Amino acid sequence: MIIHEAAEMYLETILVLERRKGEVRSVDIANEMGYSKPTISEQMKKFRENGYIEMEADGHITLTEEGRRIAEQTLERHNVIAKIFMSLGVDEETAYQDACRVEHYISQKTYDCMKKHFEV
Repeated sequence: MIIHEAAEMYLETILVLERRKGEVRSVDIANEMGYSKPTISEQMKKFRENGYIEMEADGHITLTEEGRRIAEQTLERHNVIAKIFMSLGVDEETAYQDACRVEHYISQKTYDCMKKHFEV
């Protein structure tokens, strides 16, 4: 499965919710992302089939090693890019919103150069 922007956002959201709440269910993801529960359930099925999450019988969702790797990488990119934007004078809210868009499209090479240049 090729990981696209939406998939990265789902996995990142699961990681953020896990850190915030300790446990994650589909309804938590739906509430956080503003999507319907059926939409979330469909995506979670795809993630289970592709080995990015595991779902317990009681509905708790956990990231697999691969799912966690993608989520952590995406979250790091989000935070680093936002910090770079803020260092340029962008307000925090705008920096995080813009970073959310940029993190999915910027090449690894450009990201690594930015991170090194700004020593983030």
